[in-house]
Amino acid sequence: MEFFSAIWRPIVEILLIWGLLFYLIRFFQGTRAMQVLLGLMILAALFNFAKWLDLNTVNWVLTKLFAVGVVAILIIFQPELRRALARIGQNTFRGSFLRKGGTVDELVKACDHLSRNHVGALIAIERDVGLKNYIESGIMLDAKISAELLITLFSPNTITHDGGVIVVNDRIASCGSLFPLSQNMDLARSFGTRHRAAVGLTEETDTVCVIVSEESGAIAVSVYGKLTRGLDPEGLKRVLLSLFRPSENRQTLREFISKNWKVFKEKSTS
Repeated sequence: MEFFSAIWRPIVEILLIWGLLFYLIRFFQGTRAMQVLLGLMILAALFNFAKWLDLNTVNWVLTKLFAVGVVAILIIFQPELRRALARIGQNTFRGSFLRKGGTVDELVKACDHLSRNHVGALIAIERDVGLKNYIESGIMLDAKISAELLITLFSPNTITHDGGVIVVNDRIASCGSLFPLSQNMDLARSFGTRHRAAVGLTEETDTVCVIVSEESGAIAVSVYGKLTRGLDPEGLKRVLLSLFRPSENRQTLREFISKNWKVFKEKSTS
């Protein structure tokens, strides 16, 4: 009994610290604050390494850097910290992006309509890397995705026409968002701002971007900085399903147990 009472506190403390670190990393993933957090972790590792080797000069420099860095972080990232504190307590659980192909069908339907009418569009679909900074650069919506809403957001007479739409799971998180332009010199000169913004965003994240050209009406998809052009609606649907199929085919634990229990019963009765 004394043995268990002596070890339960360290176990609980380790689990709490691990959970806190995991939550912080997930919370700041995809933001500039995440880059700062990683930088602080690297500096902390260097500080402990230098202390272990008795590198007094390096220790002194890092100590002064930490003292100044804390104040600098509070000043530079004051808006991000304020928004982060405002979000504490919100539900962070998210559903799957694909649910029986409904979201993909809505995207394809919207892109088909926009392509036939030569209306430009740029749609970014979030995957593992968060897009909080880019969501906050536009008009936040948090609306159920539909082809009609996407067509309306990209109408030439709206203020959101030239920006990008960000899709998170099966919802439109924002519209009119700004994406970084690619500096890749190998891109064709004929590519406009939409294509360069799509390539720029997918160079920095694992986002999937769908582009509709305003000039030609051509549909393209950008992933990891690469463009797939000349897609028709069926081709677009195949590309999106191939990119998101792993999350679509994932079985729940209940389905797995139910399926295998039926097989076990059939074998035992035969």
